[in-house]
Amino acid sequence: MRRNVTRLSDSRRTHMLPSDMPTADRRAPFVLAVAVLGISCAEPLIRLSAAAPLAIATWRMGFAMAVVGLVLVVSGGWHQWRTLTRQEFGLSIAAGVSLAVHFWSWNASLEYTSMAASVLLVNLQPVVVAAISARWLGEPRAGRQWAGIAIATTGAVVVALTGAGESVAGLGSWRRGMFGDTLALEGGVTVALNDPAGRRLRQRLDLWPYVGLVYGAGLVSLVVLNFVARVPLTPQPLRELAIFAALAAGPMLLGHTGMNWALKSLPAYVVNLTVLGEPVGATVLAALLPWIHAVPGAATLAGGAMARSGVLVTARRARAGGAHRGLA
Repeated sequence: MRRNVTRLSDSRRTHMLPSDMPTADRRAPFVLAVAVLGISCAEPLIRLSAAAPLAIATWRMGFAMAVVGLVLVVSGGWHQWRTLTRQEFGLSIAAGVSLAVHFWSWNASLEYTSMAASVLLVNLQPVVVAAISARWLGEPRAGRQWAGIAIATTGAVVVALTGAGESVAGLGSWRRGMFGDTLALEGGVTVALNDPAGRRLRQRLDLWPYVGLVYGAGLVSLVVLNFVARVPLTPQPLRELAIFAALAAGPMLLGHTGMNWALKSLPAYVVNLTVLGEPVGATVLAALLPWIHAVPGAATLAGGAMARSGVLVTARRARAGGAHRGLA
């Protein structure tokens, strides 16, 4: 009898909605802080590279997938893929394809518009994720959470706009800038599809089996895009390979993988909202790195503080809701 009850309990847990899952892991804020640091390194590194945007995205994903694949082989985590339904497997593949499109379009946007404008537009994704997670995952927003999202997004807008004018002026015409902005916006919409999918699938899969599927699908998609666009992947000088490896280590393995880890216990919109720390981190790095050296002004710092405050307001409300559900 006990065995039957246990099996029933396990079965119910397997099909839980994310909003019914236990309260957040206490390590999540630290992991997300490291993840923000990781993704903040992406723009400066991409600016440093002379490779084509598709090649950058493909090599970045390839290096990351090499590490993930090794972990899966050693741990045997790939066996968890057998537990997925066709729908869940298809969802993970779709998440990988959308991630690939995000990397290509966002990398390309940096050639046409300012880094500030590109980061702003790609990071408008929390609004999209909030709407999707409320509708699909049963994670509705309270008024205070919507207020936090609005505050954080406004802060990101301030950070971007304070440095956009000078940067765009040096990149070319208005049409060129608009094309880059469109690419960045496309990157934001496509990546916004990942966190709701990850929130659902991470209840079934451990971290490495999940990112193995997503990154693997993304890598295959990028290789196909390179073939269609006739973008050569080889040869690459050692300098470029070092940049690609750094992109895999920082933005991919620390950044995106850290966020995927947090999706196990935090709502998708809270995890995604942390990406609004990226404009702040990228701005600080831009001031420190010699190949950019753009010192932020008072307005930029104020916008960064606003973005951080909005994230804290939203995350605090989510943790309170999670604790309440855990006690119910």
